[in-house]
Amino acid sequence: MSQSIEQLLELQHATLISLSRLLEQEKGAIVNRQSVEIDRLAKDKLALINQIQQQDHLIASHAHRQQLVDNPELVQKVEQIKVIVSRCKECNTVNGEALQRAQLSFHKLNNLFQQSRGKQQMTYNSEGVAQNIRSLGTNIKA
Repeated sequence: MSQSIEQLLELQHATLISLSRLLEQEKGAIVNRQSVEIDRLAKDKLALINQIQQQDHLIASHAHRQQLVDNPELVQKVEQIKVIVSRCKECNTVNGEALQRAQLSFHKLNNLFQQSRGKQQMTYNSEGVAQNIRSLGTNIKA
């Protein structure tokens, strides 16, 4: 038995609410720098987005899709869905920007760490010229 257009809209609405909540969780994981949680949430987010796309396809190809324009109750439901989609897009954009900033911050910290490590391995030869010695103290044969 196929689902009614009303059932499909309700299902899509519920799935979008789940996506909205997941995006809030993702935001928290980004703020708290929980990389394992961010990865898990990204996979869950992708699954929900795929589910929403499938539901959208079912709605678009439904025999009674004209009711989405003719029935005022369904028109209102579609508008609610569009508002949730818009909010999800905004949240996803904000989360993406936050992840990019976190990644940039990580790369800067990593570069500073690499530079610091390089300075610890620097020494001077008998002429006073700076040299990076990676084997400092490791080739001693006593």
